[in-house]
Amino acid sequence: MENTNEMTIVFDSRPVNEGMARIAAASFCTQLNPTLEEVADLKTAVSEAVTNCIIHGYEGEVHKIRMDLKLKGREIFVDITDQGVGISDVKKAMEPLFTTGGEERAGLGFAVMQSFCDSVRVTSAVGRGTSIFVETIFQSRFKHVPELSRMGAKIQVDGKVAVIEGVEALTGAPV
Repeated sequence: MENTNEMTIVFDSRPVNEGMARIAAASFCTQLNPTLEEVADLKTAVSEAVTNCIIHGYEGEVHKIRMDLKLKGREIFVDITDQGVGISDVKKAMEPLFTTGGEERAGLGFAVMQSFCDSVRVTSAVGRGTSIFVETIFQSRFKHVPELSRMGAKIQVDGKVAVIEGVEALTGAPV
């Protein structure tokens, strides 16, 4: 399937820009009419990936982070890349509670991303940087339309709005 839209942002690896990356990803995905929960999940995954670049990839130094976002149908693909120190053992780094960031870090970044996304993939080369790819499939808000139709409701979906008539047949009370 061909991309239906895409965006690239390059920004400094400053902690303040983590919030900007979250908001940019959230704004970009709204064209899919996601639920608030889906938006929050994507924002959390982006936050974790960008924070990894800032803290681990560049070890607090200011360099560039690139965030590519692509839509294909109801899927969003996010690629967050740094050109920092890289990860010597990606498999180990993705284990819950593993961290190279000292006692103040929990080592849960990749686990959090995996819990909120359909797919998380990491590629890295020591001395060359790391790319974190996350993929999320947004469910249709109108996924129950066929079921409601079978129950006697008349439903008209117009863009992002569903008009439902005959709800009393479903609930037993007029609306």
